[in-house]
Order: sequence, then structure tokens, then C-alpha cells
Amino acid sequence: MKLPVSLGREFNLFWAGQAVSNIGDRVTIFVVPTVMIFLLDASAFEVGVVAMAQYLGIPLLGPVAGMLVDRWDNRLTMLACDLIRLVAVAAIPLAYWGGVLSTPLLFVCVALISGATIFFNVGYLVAVPATVPEKQLVRAYSRLEGTGSVSEVAGPSIGAGLYHALGVAALLVDAASYLISAACFKYMRPWGERTVQTGSVWSRLSVGFRLNWADPVLRRVVVAAVTLNSGGPIFVTVLPILAYQGLGLSVGAFGAAMSVAAAGAVVGALIAPKIAERLGTGRTMAYALLLHCLVGLGVLATPVLPPGLVIAVTMGCYGFFMSCINVCSAPVRQSRMSAENQGVMHAAFRTVTWGVIPLAALVGGLAVTLLTASLGIRDAALVTMAGGTILAAFSFVSAVRIQPLMDQSKREREAAAAAEPQLAESAP
Repeated sequence: MKLPVSLGREFNLFWAGQAVSNIGDRVTIFVVPTVMIFLLDASAFEVGVVAMAQYLGIPLLGPVAGMLVDRWDNRLTMLACDLIRLVAVAAIPLAYWGGVLSTPLLFVCVALISGATIFFNVGYLVAVPATVPEKQLVRAYSRLEGTGSVSEVAGPSIGAGLYHALGVAALLVDAASYLISAACFKYMRPWGERTVQTGSVWSRLSVGFRLNWADPVLRRVVVAAVTLNSGGPIFVTVLPILAYQGLGLSVGAFGAAMSVAAAGAVVGALIAPKIAERLGTGRTMAYALLLHCLVGLGVLATPVLPPGLVIAVTMGCYGFFMSCINVCSAPVRQSRMSAENQGVMHAAFRTVTWGVIPLAALVGGLAVTLLTASLGIRDAALVTMAGGTILAAFSFVSAVRIQPLMDQSKREREAAAAAEPQLAESAP
């Protein structure tokens, strides 16, 4: 068997650190709500508050992270982010053993992890082209995506197994993964150049906001994404509450179900380009939005069918269509913007569309808390998840016109291109 081509010591260090920390990330995402529900007896509202912390840094730090990281040493910035995440994750089991773990402390730890991850991900965009030659970029990204996909699929099951064996100490595995990643950065040679950008963060973002709203296709993508992110996080936040408290699933059964969801996402990422070739990227995205939401209603069958199986099938389909959305969204937006404005367009888009996620996560937990007294925890969770899913499904209303608008623009460009030779011939 032929061994894969080596991409050099620097990339191999980076790749090894990323592979280990990706698994750790998935462990933390799975274990934190599990710890809250089983060890802290947290309410649905408290779970929603901590879920909000996971996304809060996106609207608050996202706009400035890019400008700041460009001014700093990229390698040392990513190393520092790993160490911050290490401390924040390790603090959770240490606080539990010390008898001081609480929802506010978890909120702070998760917010720190989220903030450091935002800065880390910005540096990530610089790291790959800085550690491999341009002709090897495709191979490099393929390997990183491959290990990322494996962590998505295996992470929840590993998290469930570690929690079953170690309890809250499972989080120390994630802390160790950040230590390994930091060590890899420590032994890499310096890379990345510091730059000084002109203009304030707000001036750059305001240009991005105007560009997103002025273009009819981008405007519909923004509205669809905001609508989706107003309802989808409600569903995701409440899911572990339904599984553990409403349905009595074991940690292992829920972990296996979530691994099926990740596997569905991987399959979706592989198949989405072929679907988009046949239907068009805009149309594929629109119908994936609708189906992504509708399949979420499958959880309503949990009271009458085996709940573990229902959640596994539902989330497998849910992940599949989410990947289809993600695969199509970026090309649709990139096709509408010149290269020099891509950065500000994406920054503004992410700030607006991801900015609603923390509030949606909080609303999900609050709704279950308010409804539990009259409906019981299971039905309160199901009603809340169904409501969030139906709200998110309205994203289709905005998205369904994206492909016709793109087709119209294409016809106009072709007509203009065809007219140019005729104008040139008629000129004196």
C-alpha cells in the first residue's frame, strides 16, 4: 500500500495538534450539558444559559478577531488560545471536585472557550498556506477535513464512553488535547506576517452590511439564515434535555445517536455538490433548508417509537441537510461579490446571522422551563423543539427565490457579453 505524501514537519505538527484537539472539542460539547443535567440537576433554563455562552462570542468578538489576529504573531496567538481553553476546560472538573461548580461558573468557562476558539479559527485560516507550499494546499485541506470529519462522527461516542468511565473527569481528556495542540505549536517554526489594516472595525463592517443588503440574492440569503438561526438553536439546545430528562436515554445511547447525526453530515457534504450540479446551488440550498427543518419534527415520534432509534434517524437526516445548506451557502454568496469585498461581506454576514444564535439558545431553555409545570418535561421539550423547527422552516420563504434571481443575473450577463462584439463592430 502506497503511503500518503508527507507535507513536511511544520504541517504534520499542525495537523497532529488539530486532530487531537478536534476530538477534545467534541468531548466537551457532549459532556458539558451531560454534567449539568446529571451532576448539577440543572434546569432547562440553565442549560439554555450555558448554551448561549457557547455562541455569545460570535457576535461580540467575531468582527474584531480578524483585525487583531492580523496584528499579532499568529503562531503564538494560536498557542495562547490553546492554553486558555486548557485552563477553562480543566477548571470545570476541578470546581466540581471542590464543591463550587455552578451554572455561572460554567457560563464563564464556556464563554472563555468560545472566545478563544474564535481567535484560534481566524489564525487557522492563515496557518495552512503558511505551512505548506501552494501546490500542496488541496492535499493539506483534504487531510484536515478528513480528521475533522472523523472527530465529528466519533466524538460523541467517545465523549459518551469517557463520561461513562470517568464522569466529569472526561473533560480532562479535552484539556490534555489542548496541551498537545499547544506543544505542537511550540515546536513549529514562526510563520505568518503581522499586518496593519486601515479603517475601523465598524467602518469595514458597515460596508459589508450595505453590500449584503443591496444585492437581492445576498439579502435573501441573510434573511433565510437569520430565520434558520432563530429556530434551529432552540431545537439543538433542548435536544439533550429531551433525551436525558424527557425520555430517560442513557449517555451511551444519546452519544451513539449523535454520532449518527455527524455521519449524516459527512454524507451530506459528499453528496451536496452532485445535487447542486443538477438542481443549482440556490435551489439546493432552499430545499435543503426546508427539509432540514421538516425532518426535525421526527422527534415527535419518540413517545411511540424507540426513542434512541428515532433520535438517531432524525438527527442523521438533520445533519445531512445541514451539510447541504453549508456547502451551497458560501458559493452562492461568493458568486455575488468581487474578490476585494469578500472579506467584509463574510464578516458582516456572520455577525448578523450568527448574532441571533445566543438568544435562540436562551429562549429554548426558558420555554421548556415555563412549559414543564403544565406539560411535563418530555412534552414541554417536544413542543419547544417543534416550535423552533417550524420557525426555522420559514427560511424557505426567503430562499426559494434565490435560484431564479441567480438565473436572471446569469442571463443578463450573457446578454451583455453577447452585445459587446456588436457594439464594437458598429463603432466608427
